Amino acid sequence: MRVFVTGATGYVGSAIAGALLEAGHEVVGLARSDASAGALARAGVAVHRGDLGDIAGLRSGAATADGVVFAANQHISETTDAAARARAELRAVEAIGSALERTGRPFVVTSGVIGRTPGRLLTEDTPVVPDPAAPRLPVETSVLAMAGRGVRSSSVRLAPTVHGRGDARGFVPMLIAIARSSGVSAFVGGGDNRWPSVHRRDAAALFVSALESAPAGTPVHAVAEEGVPFRDIAGAIGRRLGLPAVSLTAEEAGPHFGLLAPLVSLDNPASSALTRERLGWAPARPGLIADIEEGHYFEDAA
Repeated sequence: MRVFVTGATGYVGSAIAGALLEAGHEVVGLARSDASAGALARAGVAVHRGDLGDIAGLRSGAATADGVVFAANQHISETTDAAARARAELRAVEAIGSALERTGRPFVVTSGVIGRTPGRLLTEDTPVVPDPAAPRLPVETSVLAMAGRGVRSSSVRLAPTVHGRGDARGFVPMLIAIARSSGVSAFVGGGDNRWPSVHRRDAAALFVSALESAPAGTPVHAVAEEGVPFRDIAGAIGRRLGLPAVSLTAEEAGPHFGLLAPLVSLDNPASSALTRERLGWAPARPGLIADIEEGHYFEDAA
């Protein structure tokens, strides 16, 4: 299968491209710069020059492919207007969808599980509730609705912690940086709130499965661990840095965690039981705490 991938040079996107190549697919990656084009070429990925604002280029990339994976995504540290970026992503996926209509070809979009059902277990069948605070939600909704227009669309909802080697901008390195600068590895209250996690390579394998076999209009969950207590995450980081793991009040959390403050006390359990049953996905890589304790995060952050 010839697969057009946006975001193919990113942390998750590059793993997806690699997994697709390993599965025998031909991969074409969207590149907006010479540096990105070079990285794709070195990885054995064909280059399609353009960016998410190039609507005609996105259509042509999708039209000449047997399937599309949309792995482009913004990062929490971006200072640009999140709503504007979400609108740009929505225009991009709609352009891709217009090229795939009535073809039955697969279109896999990247989404997330974070914040959808705070304090309650999220499953693949949990109804989607519109949320003005989640500007990217219409991107997923639009792609899944393309099932009614002859597109075999699916959404891979990533756990908030997609961990593994090469993770330089995710939540774990951000927490490590905060601990280094403050001298403590902190959690809020009792730290019992849960964060789902998935290893980067397990997540990439699920994208391949979704592309190859997910039914039209299907959300799938890239969640290997339903919920790791945040206290355990803080403890593992503290042990590696030789720093104490300490509890903060909600009032103390804001100044301490900065951009992460709204998330560190979020209880966000999520299940992937239906994904495993429907697609045969069997994550096999180390869990989050084991991955932190392995040490590579601290080599990268040193």
